[in-house]
Amino acid sequence: MAIFSNEEYNILKEQMKTQGYKLTPQRRAVLDVVVENEGKHLSTEEVYDIVKIDCPEIGLATVYRTLQLLEKIGVICKLNFDDGCSRYELVHSNETHQHHHLICNICGSVEEVEDVLLESLENKVETKYDFKITNHDVKFYGICTKCSKKDK
Repeated sequence: MAIFSNEEYNILKEQMKTQGYKLTPQRRAVLDVVVENEGKHLSTEEVYDIVKIDCPEIGLATVYRTLQLLEKIGVICKLNFDDGCSRYELVHSNETHQHHHLICNICGSVEEVEDVLLESLENKVETKYDFKITNHDVKFYGICTKCSKKDK
């Protein structure tokens, strides 16, 4: 799992600056929580609960607006795992597509699939339909190893 580097923070600051935004202490605190919990796919409320430990003055609305801003400028992406809430994950500057997710129907655990699985399919779709694919979102639903072992 990649770490959000100082270089990526500097790129982020520049992106925000050119779009008229500042990396305020509150925004930095929200981003730090997302970075420190990379791979956990936190909801807005979960980010808020963690951020308010170190920033008790921060409000849920500030966290919500910050997550929206970070999504707008491409630092994080919003995910929907059909569990009733939006979740967020970090987007690294070297990523060209979102990775895929395995979602357990029993315990709700989410595992990331890092492999590039759909490259040949994308090429076929682009050629056949004359359609330029810029991203895709794939979710696999099933039963995780832990839940499978409980059933046996």
